[in-house]
Amino acid sequence: MRIGIGYDVHRLVRGRPLILGGVEIDSEWGLEGHSDADVLLHAISDALLGALALGDLGHHFPDSDPRYRGIASVKLLERVLGMVQDQAYRLHNLDAVVIAQKPRLAAHLPAIRRNVAVLLSADLGSISLKAKTAEGLGALGRGEGIAVHTVCLITQLAVSLCVVIKFVLIRPWLLLALVTVGETATMCSVGFMRFRKRCA
Repeated sequence: MRIGIGYDVHRLVRGRPLILGGVEIDSEWGLEGHSDADVLLHAISDALLGALALGDLGHHFPDSDPRYRGIASVKLLERVLGMVQDQAYRLHNLDAVVIAQKPRLAAHLPAIRRNVAVLLSADLGSISLKAKTAEGLGALGRGEGIAVHTVCLITQLAVSLCVVIKFVLIRPWLLLALVTVGETATMCSVGFMRFRKRCA
């Protein structure tokens, strides 16, 4: 098993949509960023990459690359989850805390938590989500932005399952070859048994 820590912060501005965990929240304030600025999904992706020792989100999806301008963070998370699966790991549990002086997020947490569980293909019981204010301290306390801290635990898949996944998803021709060889062996065995009966 491996543990990853994630962090992200974005400035609040007027006129931008506020998206947290893939859920759009009704607010006159949104988060500024190169993508859709979903600070929660960014921090989650950051934690997963950290658990794999693959650097941070900006390393894989730099804001200097025009391909990622305005991209939905859900798509970035999907790519990160692909990296997790490629290394034969799965998410065991996730804990996240959103620090926001504004807007108030308590009423939105259940919907965000459910959506994050769906995006991560995880049981709801393995996803913890909390929201706190900064008690008026610093830039976050003045309502200038939103920050998120995340911690995740990933565990390795069983070897047998990994083999099946590689056969089916990565090398389907090997699976086809094995099936073909098996069918050929069966036909030869049946033919041999019939031949023995005739000779008896």
